[in-house]
This record gives sequence, C-alpha cells and structure tokens, in this order.
Amino acid sequence: MTDLSASLSTLCLAASLATVLALAPATALARTSDRSKPMDIDAGRSDYSMDDSRPTTLSGGVIITQGTLDIRSTQAVIHSSGGDPVRAVLTGSPVTLKQELDDGKAMDAVASKVDYDLKSEIVVFTGGVNIRQPSGSIAGERVIYNMKTGQVQGGGQDAGRVKIRILPKNTQGGG
Repeated sequence: MTDLSASLSTLCLAASLATVLALAPATALARTSDRSKPMDIDAGRSDYSMDDSRPTTLSGGVIITQGTLDIRSTQAVIHSSGGDPVRAVLTGSPVTLKQELDDGKAMDAVASKVDYDLKSEIVVFTGGVNIRQPSGSIAGERVIYNMKTGQVQGGGQDAGRVKIRILPKNTQGGG
C-alpha cells in the first residue's frame, strides 16, 4: 500500500501542478498551500502491482482532492518505472480539474483525456478541451502544454481549430 500511496501522491501533485501551470499566467499561481494538505483519493476500484510490471489503475468514478484541487475522472492509469510514476493518464466523460489560485480566483479544465508524461513534463489534453482561468480561456480538441518551456499549443493537423479568449485586465475574474 505504501508504493501505491507514493505513486498516487506523486501523480496528483504532478497533475495539479501540470494543470495549474497550464492555466495560470506567470503572475497567478495555484493555491500553494494545497501541496501541504492531505490528499484524498476515492475510487470504485483499484488494481495495482507492487512492482512496475503493470500500471496502477483506479476506476469506477475517481475523485482526487487536495486542498482546493479537485480532479474527477472515470479512470486513472499510472505507469511506473523504478518505483516512480512516469506517466499518468486520466480519462472520463469528461475529466474535470478545478483549483483555486492564490488570489482566490478559480481555474478549471475539462477534457475527455489528460495524458501527463512526468519525464518530458508534457501534458496533453484531448477531446472537447476547455481550459478557463480569470485572464481568459483556450478551447479545442487538443491542447499540449510543455511545463519545462511554458509553451502551449492547440489545434493543428487533425485536431481542428483552437479558440482562445483573452479578457481585458479590467474584466478578469471569470472566463
């Protein structure tokens, strides 16, 4: 159970950081106190191995909360290598992520799938993606966020068009 708890803790911290960094501008950060709060995970079923021979799967309505962070998905699959998580894939109808920023404003994301590669630090949101924060929103069928570089890519090739809304500073507070 210790290996599973460590994997899930790392997954949730990584997922929350990925989502928050993808949505928050440089001046607005996720509720930093969330990282020091207990993490609660609720799922209808868990299936895991004590080694890296197969991924850990949570299913049956997965709810992950930590402070103001709230992640909901139908399933979460965590792949590990050397005992450390290397990839987390959340799927649902849809996957929802919500978190409060340090300034008290809310940000949220919705997608059919969220795929986070912890090694490359790239998060790929696919399927009905809508990411909203106080300064605006981005929506499309595919949005890729590189946590190392801060680059956000949307649309392109078979991913359809991307829609971006940037709100004037005097109206920021909803999106």
